[in-house]
Amino acid sequence: MQIGALRQRLHALGANPQHAHRVLRLWTHALPQTHGRQPIENFLPASLRAGLPDIERDLAALAQVHSEHPGADGSLRRVVALADGQLVESVHMPPGRTPALCVSTQVGCAVGCVFCMTGTGGLVRQMSSGEIVAQVVLARASQLVRRVVFMGMGEPAHNLDNVLEAIDLLGTAGDIGHKSLVFSTVGDPRVFEALPKGRVKPALALSLHSTRSDLRAQLLPRAPALTPEALVDAGEAYARQSAYPIQYQWTLLEGINDTDDEIEGLVRLLHGKYAILNFIPYNEVASLPFKRPSWERAADLARRLHRRGILTKLRHSAGQDVDGGCGQLRARAAAPQPRDSALIQMVR
Repeated sequence: MQIGALRQRLHALGANPQHAHRVLRLWTHALPQTHGRQPIENFLPASLRAGLPDIERDLAALAQVHSEHPGADGSLRRVVALADGQLVESVHMPPGRTPALCVSTQVGCAVGCVFCMTGTGGLVRQMSSGEIVAQVVLARASQLVRRVVFMGMGEPAHNLDNVLEAIDLLGTAGDIGHKSLVFSTVGDPRVFEALPKGRVKPALALSLHSTRSDLRAQLLPRAPALTPEALVDAGEAYARQSAYPIQYQWTLLEGINDTDDEIEGLVRLLHGKYAILNFIPYNEVASLPFKRPSWERAADLARRLHRRGILTKLRHSAGQDVDGGCGQLRARAAAPQPRDSALIQMVR
């Protein structure tokens, strides 16, 4: 179900814009349509009231809990079943200052990042804007959510219209601050054209992973052919326009992108930029040959960058004890797809 189609359905039942906003606000907050001190007969037309049970049933069917996997770090990985039986993942981040949820935007992914389990199966289908929001609704039924990161399964730029429609709803009726909606992408040029035009302008996270064009192309084989320099230039323009710093995502892979040369490249690329660099130690996948560096090694890299003027945050990879890297839980029931050990030699 698309949000636009839902609005049309509400309009056909006699809802004016205020009525529709109320219905959408209660849904996005995981509240029943009867919620409130006053009976709904006081402010909703009879035709709309008559249609609400069917609408609530259809919205509830968009996403249901398939299984939940709590991590020792306080994270909660959730496998979500969609109405057609497809499975996606969302994750409640470990407790922090802002309760955050990471959601999926596609079933599968076409980018094919070589270190990602999701990328091994390719793209299955797009998710509707309603299915994307439904993951937030599902989480809010039992937990507080004040920040949503579009960084789960899928490449949001490849499902751009639906993701932007979901962001618009969450940033209005969903009462989530615009800078607390984080659009994560490998850097599709369409993103830099579309985001400034929306009434809700999300924060932007760019998957960098290497300052070398050749290495980045090997790690992200079907990402747009933007050089790291071009990606940072486009990110910087949006950062200045939106007044939010760009979050550059860097999955640390032992012996591959944790080198001294990459540190020098990051200083060259990001010095003076309105940016935050997020170092994320790799969440290891048994069937893939990549390893994460030690925490001590990762912390040393972050300190070195800090001393040279690059704001760097070392993130914990949520759910490592439950093998919760993106796509792992969904793929667990399927036969493993081991990669040849030559792969790791290719990207070094």
